[in-house]
Amino acid sequence: MCGRYSFVPSPIQITEELADIEKPDELPVRYNIAPTQQALVITNDAPGQLQALQWGLIPHWSRDGANGGKLINARMEGLADKPSFRLPFRRRRCLVPADSFYEWRTELPKRKIPYRIFRQDGQLMFFAGLWDEWRDGDGVKRTFTIITTSPSPDVEPLHDRMPVILTDPGARQRWLEPIEPEEALELLQTPREGLLTWYRVSEQLNSPMNEKPELHERVNE
Repeated sequence: MCGRYSFVPSPIQITEELADIEKPDELPVRYNIAPTQQALVITNDAPGQLQALQWGLIPHWSRDGANGGKLINARMEGLADKPSFRLPFRRRRCLVPADSFYEWRTELPKRKIPYRIFRQDGQLMFFAGLWDEWRDGDGVKRTFTIITTSPSPDVEPLHDRMPVILTDPGARQRWLEPIEPEEALELLQTPREGLLTWYRVSEQLNSPMNEKPELHERVNE
C-alpha cells in the first residue's frame, strides 16, 4: 500500500520534470503527506497544471461525502469492477507527483519503524491515481486515490504492495488521455528492479502532525 509520501521537489526537478506544468506561485513542500490531507496532483481534465485535491477518494455516489481515509489506495486488480473505482478508472485518471513514499517495519508489538523509498536516479516519481468529485448544495469535494500493485524486488522486503510508478513520460501522457480501460491497465506495471532504494528515517514520521525536513534524514539501523 501507500499510506504516506512526500513531495519535496528540488530546483532541478522543478525545471526539468515539471517545466510544462502550471504550478502555484509558491510551490509547497511536504515531507509527510497523510490521508485526508490536501496534496498536489495532475488530473486528466487539467493535464497542464498542479492542483490541490484531498487524499482519500470519495465516490460521486457517496451519501454524506465523508472522507474517513479508507480509499487512499486502489488495488489495480479491481479497478474495472469495484463500484468506487469503476467510473474514475474510465474517465478520471490522475498523476500524483512525489519524491518519496514511506513504508514501515514492525519491531515488537507496538513499535513501527519507517523507511523512506525513492528513485536511485534522483528523479521524481509519478504515481498512477484516480480522482472523483462529490457534489452537494454546499459545493464540490475533489478527492484522489493512489493505485497500488505487487512490489518490485526493491520494495518487497518492506511491504507486499507499492504504488504504481509511471516512469515513462509517454506512459504518463497516455494515462491522462481518454484511452480504453484495457489499454490503461497495460500501463500499470510493477517497476523494474533497481529503480528504487530506501533507508530508515525518524519515528517522528509516524505522526502526521510532524512536517519538517528532518523527516528525510537517514537514521542508522
